[in-house]
Amino acid sequence: MTPADRVRAAVAAVTDPELRRPIGDLDMVRDITVHDGTAHVGIVLTIVGCPAAQRIEQDVRTAAASVPDVTDVNVDVGVMTPDERRALTEKLRAGRPARQMPFGPDSLTRVILVSSGKGGVGKSTITANLAVALAQQGLRVGLVDADVHGFSIPGLLGIAPGTQPTRIDDLMLPPVAHEVKTVSIGMFLREGEEVVAWRGPMLHRTVQQFLTDVFFGDLDVLLIDMPPGTGDIAISIGQILPHAEVLVVTTPQSAASDVAIRSGLVARQTGQKVIGVVENMAAFTLPDGTLVDLFGAGGGAEVAGALSSDAEAVPLLASIPLSPALRQGGDAGIPVVLDDPDDLAAHAIIELARTIAQRGRGLAGRSLPMRLT
Repeated sequence: MTPADRVRAAVAAVTDPELRRPIGDLDMVRDITVHDGTAHVGIVLTIVGCPAAQRIEQDVRTAAASVPDVTDVNVDVGVMTPDERRALTEKLRAGRPARQMPFGPDSLTRVILVSSGKGGVGKSTITANLAVALAQQGLRVGLVDADVHGFSIPGLLGIAPGTQPTRIDDLMLPPVAHEVKTVSIGMFLREGEEVVAWRGPMLHRTVQQFLTDVFFGDLDVLLIDMPPGTGDIAISIGQILPHAEVLVVTTPQSAASDVAIRSGLVARQTGQKVIGVVENMAAFTLPDGTLVDLFGAGGGAEVAGALSSDAEAVPLLASIPLSPALRQGGDAGIPVVLDDPDDLAAHAIIELARTIAQRGRGLAGRSLPMRLT
């Protein structure tokens, strides 16, 4: 290989932080020459003002400089032509028509809805931390904030206000936070907008666009943070994703667990499968050993028992204790599973992620891509 060939191989392996694929595979590398130890590298970005531009340029510079005998690097950054962008979007779709929902029954992506009967049980906090913990397990994770009226996922993941998906023609690339690809209605509101006052048709259209127009790429797991209750969005997602799995979040007190049971029953009516219950705000232990059950005890087991049947048991997958670190991490936008993994709540969520990752999704009833040879 010539010096230019070695530089090209190194640069082509650089990963686009939004598309999560090597820029060589995305046809973003242009002319490369090496003269007197200086590498001249040409690359093109997908759009003008690409938010990942600085990172890509720096990664390309570092990759080229790592080649033996290269002492200096010049990077020339351009932008794809419309025809090049069109070819790229076709490649990314891999033959799938535009605006077709990729998470149907035949998809290998597990779709898990995180639901609750009522608000205030910590459902979104659990969802955000679970998504990050699953990514730590090495899974490719996407997260849809379907709680349109009470969106909070961007803040919980530390996504800066004003951050929007990157648009490549009719594709939207979701921002990535802590290795989780995320989309929320909060990313589309103009400065000063704080309230979304929409009814059924608009809510249905928004959720549908999140699932069709946002390009998540190949995912192992897609988590959907559901709004509390059994309203329009729950019904819409039940129609769009009847094969999805459901994780029900409750607190130990009966007032929450009684309502949580209803959310699980409604999900089951649409054909979705309840895979387990998570009890949040469970008892915690003081430094002197005193056990404090601020919100009572037994709510999670009650929900699991009520949703179980002779044909199928619904397990209590996790009991997460009240934790100042969990709350502080949410306020700071740094999930506790990253910031303080030894915290008892973080440990419980990490174990929950391991359980879900190990359990996997069954292949029964799905057509698999096979051909006779």
